[in-house]
Amino acid sequence: MKGESWGRYPKVSQQVRMLEKRQQNPFRSKEELYLPYGQGRSYGDCCLNDGGVLIGTRWLDSFIEFDRDQGVLRCEAGVTLAQVLELVLPAGWFLPVTPGTKFVSVGGALANDVHGKNHHGSGTFGCFVRRFELLRSTGERLICSDRENAALFSATIGGLGLTGLITWVEFSLKRAPGPWIEMESVRFGNLEEFFGLSQESDKEFEYTVAWLDCVSAGANFGRGIFMRGRHVPSEAHPKRSLLGRLSPKVPIDLPSLTLNPLTVRAFNELYYRKQRQRLVKKLVHYDPFFYPLDAVSGWNRIYGSRGFLQFQCVVPSSGNSRPIAQILSTVVENGDASFLAVLKEFGDISSPGMLSFPRRGVTLCLDIPFRGTRTLNLFARLDEMTRDFGGAIYPAKDATMSAESFQQYFPRWKEVAALKDPRCSSSLWRRVTGLTQS
Repeated sequence: MKGESWGRYPKVSQQVRMLEKRQQNPFRSKEELYLPYGQGRSYGDCCLNDGGVLIGTRWLDSFIEFDRDQGVLRCEAGVTLAQVLELVLPAGWFLPVTPGTKFVSVGGALANDVHGKNHHGSGTFGCFVRRFELLRSTGERLICSDRENAALFSATIGGLGLTGLITWVEFSLKRAPGPWIEMESVRFGNLEEFFGLSQESDKEFEYTVAWLDCVSAGANFGRGIFMRGRHVPSEAHPKRSLLGRLSPKVPIDLPSLTLNPLTVRAFNELYYRKQRQRLVKKLVHYDPFFYPLDAVSGWNRIYGSRGFLQFQCVVPSSGNSRPIAQILSTVVENGDASFLAVLKEFGDISSPGMLSFPRRGVTLCLDIPFRGTRTLNLFARLDEMTRDFGGAIYPAKDATMSAESFQQYFPRWKEVAALKDPRCSSSLWRRVTGLTQS
């Protein structure tokens, strides 16, 4: 294991020690700093521990108990969401919340309090966590829930692995009649149209999200494709099936010039124009609906060996497009725009996590190839704008936000610092707090 982040930036020097079983205590030394590490699908440095030790949890991959009647699953923290779906979907259940990849661990989903296309109606993954076991560096094992060790429960959900090692998690599932999603795609011409579609769709559809063209300016500024969907019974479509097929793989790091303003602009134009009608309705399998990028193994190598930075913010909206329009304008003017840009409105369901990122507003997410100082300057500007708008940046996607910003975005960070395990730390935590221990 390399122990790198999905964005492959920043580069750090650290040890990786694999945990073989959940009864094992990996905290060997009082001199070292540790950080639990799952699948490494976080983009920035929240899953990195420069100069320290990563505790690899991939081998904690056993299911412990599955209540098929009530839809409650208990599994080890290293189990992936893909493995969960393989088990629960045939029994009529689905993940309550899922991010844009199924190759994250359950422990990582809890530690980053992931969100998905159904946030407006369901909230975050942490809203469905019933309890978990937390191993502290003292060797103490604590069962945490909203009633037992409640403060640690709240600090660990979205707590970025800093409160100790999560060994197992128990969470609630949601009913699903089958693997099929009734999806509608709607072309929109500007941000005002997006907000209108979002308000309309959130009332009728469980899942909503939009792809945004973040290259075009002028009359095409803010255009995109709005996608909305809901589960439908398999019995209604008995002849449909999903044939197994091999996923393509990016075998090498592509040259850094592969993604340049011309290729990104061409992609955005083709992607927008491929849907000729304003509204398209179709039935799709859940896999391409929720996880389109998982179809390409190692897609992060498209950005080359230098990697990329992902920016995800949430800003207050109330149907007001001005904050997102100004942030998007800054990205377009910079010239290093992303072909992976996502726009969605969050709902007002609060997470139990102290450092949880989602809150009422609109979230913009995009990838930018790392090109040194130019990219860092852009992200510093985006951080400043997000802070001025009263928003926040997602720590699981961040590698650059300032300490001032983090402490404004997450005013309960000192509560987490007080509950943090003294032997756990991360590159992000040291960067945004200046603290190495509790």
